[in-house]
Amino acid sequence: MKKIFLSIALVAVLAGCKDDYLDVEQPNRIKANAFFTTQDDALQATSAIYSALRSWENSAFPAQYVFGVPADDVEKGSNPGDASFINAYDQFTYTASDSGVEGYWIGQWQFVNRCNQVITNVPNINMDATLKNRLVAEAKMLRAYFYFNLVRIYGGVPIFDGLPADGNYNIPRNSVDEVYNFIISDLSSAAAVLPQSYGAEDLGRVTKGGALGLLSKVYLYKKDWQKAYDTSNQVMAMGYSLDPDFNHLFRPAGEFGSESVFEVNCQCSAQYGGSQYAEVQGVRNQFGWGFFTPTTALESAFEPGDIRKELTLLREGETTLEGDVIHKGDPQAGNMWNQKAYVPQSLNNSSCGYGSIQNIRILRFAEILLINAEAANELGNTAVAITNLNKVRTRAGLAGTTATTQAALRTAIWKERRVELAMEGDRFVDLVRTGQAATVLASYGFTAGKNEVFPIPLNSINQSNGILTQNPGY
Repeated sequence: MKKIFLSIALVAVLAGCKDDYLDVEQPNRIKANAFFTTQDDALQATSAIYSALRSWENSAFPAQYVFGVPADDVEKGSNPGDASFINAYDQFTYTASDSGVEGYWIGQWQFVNRCNQVITNVPNINMDATLKNRLVAEAKMLRAYFYFNLVRIYGGVPIFDGLPADGNYNIPRNSVDEVYNFIISDLSSAAAVLPQSYGAEDLGRVTKGGALGLLSKVYLYKKDWQKAYDTSNQVMAMGYSLDPDFNHLFRPAGEFGSESVFEVNCQCSAQYGGSQYAEVQGVRNQFGWGFFTPTTALESAFEPGDIRKELTLLREGETTLEGDVIHKGDPQAGNMWNQKAYVPQSLNNSSCGYGSIQNIRILRFAEILLINAEAANELGNTAVAITNLNKVRTRAGLAGTTATTQAALRTAIWKERRVELAMEGDRFVDLVRTGQAATVLASYGFTAGKNEVFPIPLNSINQSNGILTQNPGY
């Protein structure tokens, strides 16, 4: 799918909303009602959704400082004075007026709008019926993903099931449960239509396994253990497997491998410019900007002998397995970085920024195994929980878990998620969903009953004339 991303000029066709948090006016836009007429239009509009996955808002800065920095595993990084506003996310001092809080909100709503343009307009196009149904299913899965981001960060949000016929985007927030049920409906509908795989030219398009995998994660957040267990079992029966080489898994050679359930296809070209996911996290003054770096707390979380430790933490002075020597002694650069975002210098495309070819792994089979283990344990099936937990541990070079009781296994699975998914944007929301945040993050300034979610941006509340309400504590 490296050929299907759109430039900003083409993305402009997907506008048409009236509220600022759902749309930003762009010059030279083509109105949607003049655009959705051909099969090629349908393909281009769907491509615009995929381009959002690797956008600045979804993969570079805003997503990293709302999902990453508030946890105990990630800190701002880079030069202490560079982008110092990010420290507010580490210290829970951000407010409803914070530009980062608003930036992530606006970005996700723009992406929801792109999905709704496809879901509403593509069914009316005279085109191949099978392709039409598939594109709508792709848009529904991606809409579910963006709503999953929104509900975990902001709580209940307005539900827009397609473009509103009356043009009214100023509607109240739905409850958290209503949003989750909407996500479940989208993912179930998408899974019924999406294929299990594609040809090489379409790698990166969402699949049945991706929809079911994300659905199992949604059930995990809802604590619907039986459905999380059943749905993850469906994914486990689809032929995925752990990459035996943890380093290979995160290098370009490991993209779309056996462990890939939902992965963003990135590229570098003169037209599209690649993704900045790796660049913002690359070693400062050598590869990139040096932001969003691992903490010593994360370093200490790995057990002795866990091969993931040195394949997650990129250290100053080390020589990587690919032969790059990481510089040492720069006081403005830090001393540890995210190795999962590292791209060997020999593979970089000079026409784009560092690491622009790096795919973004949203959902891996290792997490499916851990979802299944957690659900099985909560259902009282400790044997299955131990089996799937140990599959992940074995790949990491560790002995099987010593936990045998439900409570001990619960703690072991949560810890395994921490080290297996380290630096992948799950730690903060995991702490919140498991009820650990108030304890683990207390020293950072986390306030229970408030910081489980972020504030709704003040500008959006004002623009809604009070229709949107604020989260408690803000």
